[in-house]
Amino acid sequence: MIAFGMAVQSKWSCYETVIAERMNGVQLNVYGKAWSWLVYNIVTLIAVLGLPYIKPWSLKFGIPAICTLFATLLFSTTLCSYKHTLKPEGSLLTVFIRMFVAAASKLFYRIPKDPKELFENHDPELYSVPHTRSLRCLDKAAVIIPTKPIEEQENSKWRLCRVTEVEMTKAVIRMIPVFMTLIFCGVVFAIGFTYFMAQLNQMNPKVGRLKVPTIVLVWFFKKAQMKCVDFSGDLLDMLHLTKLAPRKFASALGIVISMILAILSCVTAAKVENRRLGVVREHGLVDKPDETVPMTMFWLLPQFLLLGAFDGVLHTTALQFFFHESPVPMQRYLPIFVSGVSSVGVLCSVLSVFVVGKISERGGKTNWFQHGLNQSRLDKYYWTLAWLMGVNIVIFVVAAIWYRCNESKLKDEELCGFNEAIDDMPNWTYTYNICGCYNLRITKE
Repeated sequence: MIAFGMAVQSKWSCYETVIAERMNGVQLNVYGKAWSWLVYNIVTLIAVLGLPYIKPWSLKFGIPAICTLFATLLFSTTLCSYKHTLKPEGSLLTVFIRMFVAAASKLFYRIPKDPKELFENHDPELYSVPHTRSLRCLDKAAVIIPTKPIEEQENSKWRLCRVTEVEMTKAVIRMIPVFMTLIFCGVVFAIGFTYFMAQLNQMNPKVGRLKVPTIVLVWFFKKAQMKCVDFSGDLLDMLHLTKLAPRKFASALGIVISMILAILSCVTAAKVENRRLGVVREHGLVDKPDETVPMTMFWLLPQFLLLGAFDGVLHTTALQFFFHESPVPMQRYLPIFVSGVSSVGVLCSVLSVFVVGKISERGGKTNWFQHGLNQSRLDKYYWTLAWLMGVNIVIFVVAAIWYRCNESKLKDEELCGFNEAIDDMPNWTYTYNICGCYNLRITKE
């Protein structure tokens, strides 16, 4: 359930869209922004300082559940007065499905050698993409049937698609190998709010006589995450402005750096857990899961910071990488799409624990995952994630090079001069707002 809840966290990505639509272009004044910031931080401070002192788990889970229910009901009361002011532009998912249906319906038709014979609407107000020679089988969706009137085929969108719609689908399919590498990043990210938290709850929270709320480490994690979002965005802009590296290559390097940070986080976590288990055995706490381990919780701080840095750098650089490679109509969906792909990895973390546990039992050995942390061997699981992430880096580099080579050939053959248009794309800023959402803002120069 925790993994599922984390996987749907991208729902917050629509928050700013809804607010912007309701504001209808009206900007909040300084007092409005200050009030929003104050309310959010006061509520967060109360939660951070108050919830750790509540002992019953029923109340710890019950209070957030009641607050969420109240927020949902409060939001629902505004639906009656909601006025949709933006014109619907259609769903990209519908376009992809229509394209596959149209291609399947013309399975036995030949694709013309001249791409100019494929259907395209040359209205200057419509976004258009030139034809490419990759994935030619999908071109059947734009094949015009000679025995039927063209007007009749144009009216049936599920039987005839534009070349632009076909090319948009091709672009997404070509990016799938690169997207797949982000799934394992979600698997590593999931340990921060599962096993890291489980370790945190069993370690000593005191500094001298002062009891520090364990949620403080989560606050450090969020701070590292936000700082790395800002830093990596500024660094990519600097590399682009100084012409040291194009954004699309710098962003790919940033993804590799984020994966290296993930490896460092797993290695650090493995070493700390190994030390924690040594303290557990030394004090005879192996069969006492409810006892506090006499080891300060701040031993976990480095792995939380590294994990936060990994997530911040990954989402910034991944968003910019796919921003330059995706069709223009898809770019506004990128924050949700990137979060969705990594969230699949969060769900897959449950499967990874099951598979690794079963493999660890081979040869009559004890499963690494027991009912209590003190009997488990999380350090070995962290080492496994570390070397698997190393393999993931190699796969990403190979996939990115293969993708870049194919894209270069296609652009040289079919899209002469299109690279200049990409280099002249609008500036963008990438922020991490108070609700924990990644936001992409595109601005014209």
